Amino acid sequence: MISSLYAAERGAGPKTVVFLHGFGGCHDDWHEVISTLALGSRTLAYDLPGHGLSLDFPGGGPAKAAARAVLADLAARRIRRVHLVGHSMGGAAAVLMALAEPERIASLTLLAPGGFGTEINGQLLRRYAAAAGKSELRACLAAMSGPQSLPSERIVDVLGEMRARPGQLQRLVEIAAVMTRGDRQGVIPRERLETLTMPVMVVWGTGDAVLPFTQADGLPAHFHLHHVLEAGHMLVEEAPGLIAEIVRRNMKRRARPLRPNSASEAN
Repeated sequence: MISSLYAAERGAGPKTVVFLHGFGGCHDDWHEVISTLALGSRTLAYDLPGHGLSLDFPGGGPAKAAARAVLADLAARRIRRVHLVGHSMGGAAAVLMALAEPERIASLTLLAPGGFGTEINGQLLRRYAAAAGKSELRACLAAMSGPQSLPSERIVDVLGEMRARPGQLQRLVEIAAVMTRGDRQGVIPRERLETLTMPVMVVWGTGDAVLPFTQADGLPAHFHLHHVLEAGHMLVEEAPGLIAEIVRRNMKRRARPLRPNSASEAN
C-alpha cells in the first residue's frame, strides 16, 4: 500500500516544470512530451491521487483533491515556483492550484482542461474507468482521440499495467462517478480566471469527444488559445512534439500586470 504522492523526476536546471495527467492516466503519459522538451529543466510528472503509484493517497479524488495534494507535495520538496502543465482533469487541478497559490505558478499550460463548461461525455469516461482488458482500453482511447489518431501500444500497455494493480479499477470507477454525476461537470467561474496574471495557454483539439472545444469560447482576453485541427481529447499522445513546443513558448512569456482592483476582486 502506497500512501504518498508519487512523482517521476527527470532532469535538472533552474526551472521546474510540473505535469498533471488526465483522468485514468498516469505520470508515464508525459514520456514523449518530456523527452522532447529542451534540456535544462527539472521535470516532475505526478501520479494524481487515486491513480497509479498514488492509488492509496488519502482523500484521493477529482481535481480539488489533486490540486491540494500537489501543492502540499511541492511545499514539502521546497519548490517555490513552477511552470505547470495539466491535461483534462489535471488541467482543472492546475487551474485550482494557480487560483489558490498564484505566486507559485510561473506559467500555466492547459490541454483540454476540465471545469471550463458543464458538458462532459460522462458515458465514455465511465466506460473508460471500467476498461480492464487491453482491447477495451484501446477502444476507449480511440474513441477519445481524433479520427486520424490511433492509440499507441506503449500507452495501452502502460495503462493496462496500471489497471492490473489491486483496487485501481474500483478507484477509477468511483472517481468517474463523482466527476460525471448527472453527466455534468463542475465549472470554474470565468470571473476567477480573470484574476490569473501568469501566462496562460489553452490548447484544444477540434475533434474532442470528451470536452467540446467550444468550452474555450469567451476565455479572458489575456489567455492564449491554440486549436489543434482534427485532434481529439488525448493531445498528450496525439501531438507530443507540438505540446512540448507550446509548453516551451509559454514558459518564455511574461506575466501581465495586475490591475489595481484585481487583488480586491480575488478576495
